[in-house]
Amino acid sequence: LRETRSASGQRRRKAAKQLQVVEAFRRSGNKPEWMVLTVLPVLPPDLRPMVQLDGGRFATSDLNDLYRRVINRNNRLRHLLEIEAPAVIIRNEKRMLQEAVDSLIDNGRRGRAISISGNHKLKSLSDMLRGKQGRFRQNLLGKRVDYSGRSVIVVGPELKLHQCGLPRRMAVELFKPFIMRRLIEQGLTHNIKSARRLVERNKPEVYDILEEVVKEQPVLLNRAPTLHRLSIQAFEPVLIDGSAIQIHPLVCAAFNADFDGDQMAVHVPLSKAAVKGAREIMLSTHNMLLPSSGEPIITPTLDMVLGCYYLTTVIPGAKGEGTIFGSSEEAKLIYELGYIDLRAEIEVRKQQENGQKIKTSVGRIIFNDILPPELGFYNKAIDKSSLKQIVTDCYKLL
Repeated sequence: LRETRSASGQRRRKAAKQLQVVEAFRRSGNKPEWMVLTVLPVLPPDLRPMVQLDGGRFATSDLNDLYRRVINRNNRLRHLLEIEAPAVIIRNEKRMLQEAVDSLIDNGRRGRAISISGNHKLKSLSDMLRGKQGRFRQNLLGKRVDYSGRSVIVVGPELKLHQCGLPRRMAVELFKPFIMRRLIEQGLTHNIKSARRLVERNKPEVYDILEEVVKEQPVLLNRAPTLHRLSIQAFEPVLIDGSAIQIHPLVCAAFNADFDGDQMAVHVPLSKAAVKGAREIMLSTHNMLLPSSGEPIITPTLDMVLGCYYLTTVIPGAKGEGTIFGSSEEAKLIYELGYIDLRAEIEVRKQQENGQKIKTSVGRIIFNDILPPELGFYNKAIDKSSLKQIVTDCYKLL
């Protein structure tokens, strides 16, 4: 109280905080002595094992060493109290016991960390809980599951949007029970044991059956960290050679994926309801819009944008500039014969514009030929934002 009245600046703020803690204790009815451990809980032996190695040596958990230190110092303190040792020795032993307990709970938090055999820092109770390899994240929040695999991703530009390339070796392991059932149904083997043996020997008939199985079975691809709904999507697998999973380049934005060593996990939906949900809700072709804003997430990128921009820009003074054509087909024919440049500004009579002449280029005519006629004629240089707008219009109008 004296410090809150007389002190100034930092010391006053610190004293005020301490006063708040005391007031909170008083109001809540808690007692400060309840915060102090008088009995130390001991972890069950299963969670701090000791295993015998070859040659009669033992490997033990670090916790056993930390508990041993606490027990030894506690026994030594008890003996010193019994023989009525000098107060300075007892005080020093109490301090060492407190340090042993502190190291058991969180090694290295207070003072120098306890380590053995060189630089190996002993793993305390807090170390077992915290971090990516800790009990919460490793065992409670994340578990290993059956019918799943993991591999590096590479680009598969020849795939359709709803397809992914699945390595054959991985697919055999993922769909092993499905393959074994088909082998028995087709009379190629008579029991599960011989079916498993057939699969493990990689017989040609196994891969023939695998081709049939994957046609009916979508798979889920997940890229960690799974931050939004589009981080897990369903795809129809296409069997490929090699060890890497192939994905279509346009789904990279949804997964926030690139091809510099990213990994993805594969999961197989098992029940009929799960397969139906994967096909009707989770398939990548059904997830083209962002759930947050409704904007398209699947839009052309990189060299696709560059190609469209190159095709639709106009160069002043290019070969054939100012030529007038009666139709788009006539303009394309003259371009193919080499009389006009792809990006020269020309005049073309368009049926969509009631036969009016419009200034455009052969490149823009070619670009618009691939678009549905309901979208109209895009007579401008197409950049990334324009492509995004075209995809939006396509989705809304069609």
